[in-house]
Amino acid sequence: MDTRKIADLLRGTVNPNHIERQQAEEQLAQIHKIIGFAPTLLQVIMSQEFDMPVKQSGVVYLKNMVNGSWEDKETETGKPIPFSIHEQDRAMIRDAIIDAIVHSPELIRNVLAVILNHIIKNDFPGRWTGIVDKINVFLQSSDPQIISGALLCFHSLVKVYEYKKDKERAPLLEALNLLLPQVYGLLINLSADTSDMSLVVQKQILKTFYTLVQHSLPMQLLTKEKFTDWMGVVRNIADRGVPESTLAIDEEERPECAAWKCRKWALHILTRTFERYGSPGSVTQEYDEFAGFYLNTFAIGFLEVVVRILDASRQKVYVSPRVLQLSLTYVGQSIKHAVCWKLLKPHIQMVIQNILFPLLCFTRQDAELWESDPHEYVRVKFDIFEDFVSPVTAARELLISICKTRKDQLQPTMAFLVQVLTSKEADASQKDGALHMVGALSEVLVKKKLYRSQMDSLLAQYVLPEYQSPHGHLRARACWVMHHFCEVKFKDPELLKQAVQATVHTLLFDRDLPVKIEASIALQALIGSQDCNELIRPKIGEITLQLLEVLRESENDDMTNVIQRIILEFQEEVAPLAVQICQHLVETFGRLVSSEEEDKALTAMSLLNSIGTLVSLFEDEANIIDKLEPVAWPFVIGLILMEAKLEFYEEALSLVEDLTSSRISENMWKAYELIYQTFQRDAFDYFNEMMPALHNYVTVDTDGFLSNSARVLAAFEMAKA
Repeated sequence: MDTRKIADLLRGTVNPNHIERQQAEEQLAQIHKIIGFAPTLLQVIMSQEFDMPVKQSGVVYLKNMVNGSWEDKETETGKPIPFSIHEQDRAMIRDAIIDAIVHSPELIRNVLAVILNHIIKNDFPGRWTGIVDKINVFLQSSDPQIISGALLCFHSLVKVYEYKKDKERAPLLEALNLLLPQVYGLLINLSADTSDMSLVVQKQILKTFYTLVQHSLPMQLLTKEKFTDWMGVVRNIADRGVPESTLAIDEEERPECAAWKCRKWALHILTRTFERYGSPGSVTQEYDEFAGFYLNTFAIGFLEVVVRILDASRQKVYVSPRVLQLSLTYVGQSIKHAVCWKLLKPHIQMVIQNILFPLLCFTRQDAELWESDPHEYVRVKFDIFEDFVSPVTAARELLISICKTRKDQLQPTMAFLVQVLTSKEADASQKDGALHMVGALSEVLVKKKLYRSQMDSLLAQYVLPEYQSPHGHLRARACWVMHHFCEVKFKDPELLKQAVQATVHTLLFDRDLPVKIEASIALQALIGSQDCNELIRPKIGEITLQLLEVLRESENDDMTNVIQRIILEFQEEVAPLAVQICQHLVETFGRLVSSEEEDKALTAMSLLNSIGTLVSLFEDEANIIDKLEPVAWPFVIGLILMEAKLEFYEEALSLVEDLTSSRISENMWKAYELIYQTFQRDAFDYFNEMMPALHNYVTVDTDGFLSNSARVLAAFEMAKA
């Protein structure tokens, strides 16, 4: 095939002129099945003759072809033979793709690596043993760019086997007998070199080693001696300083430096191997003996490295957030073991007071985000995925672990926190940190008779007054602490009344969105744990409408749980507001579904559950259901089924079931037609979820079902399938 002709068509696919772009796409669609097309695409990508937009278009086209048409597909009787890339073309691509990766710029290289990953999954080792020798040859290059490309291929190979069981990893382990010593030697030679390109290569090696060992440790390959060699160089990199030149980079961008990424992956390896293979009593049987070896050989030395990192942070030397988080996680693993605790114990209160406490205080960055973008502040603070990598979360978990595992540390920790809370010199940020730590320790404190008996006093003296704080973050923190201590019954009814009134008032009248959200969650906790419904009942209408406003403004998933709790607890009071509540929920759901932000799906799912709870609660009250149905039907059921939003099918079908439990309206018969269309299109896998609603259609309005032959035929077709 003519590479120039293909290149011209690829150039056409990025043409701003819609007609010309469409023509180019149509011509590519007509020729892409011809033998020789896919290898020609790869030639275009590798050629120096064509510009970057053409190559980018080509590599994306090739990726889509490989992902969709690489492997042979079974032919169904009576249907056209599905297209697969011809084996002749596949062989040519296998032969050239490693060369393409090592010689391509990063933009192209990363997409080619995705293609390589797919090919390895399907063809290694059966049709493609030559990949190992190719990678090995390029690893011996003196050109760091080529080495980097070879390491990307090496990572793709290891990645395919990352989560496979040991017996399924045999082809990889055979390849690693050749490649791993080569890569180890490369890391040793580069570890003293902190130039940018050297650090990039070191990072790639560490990342791949982590991929190799994070789920399963191949002890037949990594004997104790070889493992010790690897961990020695990993430790040195974790302990290695970062070039001063990185300080000139903006702090927000600094973690992306190769130097910090090297330390991050080194810490990843230290933390993961300790957690999974180095903790006697906590490992699977196959690692029992190895865990003792690990603890005695490495734990103290690695802990010393981690302590140096934490001490640097204490002295206000910059440490990237991820390195800090992993270091704290390592300490959390260490305190469980006597040999490590012996080293840590004399310094642990210093760690709590000088490292954990500052991390748990309200920071300048927090304040800036709160003021400039409260919605983003809420998103960050409530992001469960952020928690996995946050040093704040790691600090909180370490604090809990220390006081739970080493019980003699709870008293001095609480004494320190009370000192901060009673000090006239403590500023608002420090008070926030102290309350944060008290709330974090709630689970430990309520199990101790001494502290449990003082809960009323603690809340009255240190928490309730902060509901009136001029600082928004302290008002939010007060609500947060209240929510964490709610499982303990208040002894003083007057204190409970004050707590409920303060929380309700904060929800209704506070000016700051983050405060309102924390007040909402605290109110939910109070309702769930305390006898306070009668205190709330007179204001339930105002509360419900305010909760809906906060949900609409914040789109926060936790708010849907609060609203569901209110609906369930105060059914009688909520009944007059049912339609208004449903309208709010449907409107917010529609906005979230139309959003392109992936993190909105969970909140949208919760909203559907809330709508379902509302409908289910009033399903026996025809006058309310008659008003709820027109709201829910077009905007929720119709939207989901007509637009094929598969992720919401289960909830939508459950909603249809609730709306058809006692009568079938004309709208619900339209929903029946949609269900049949959906079933024909893409919902065969959801037939079990359809069954309860279909049962209602047949049994609740049998006459209506039988009176229309199309309905009967649809039911027959679905049952037959």
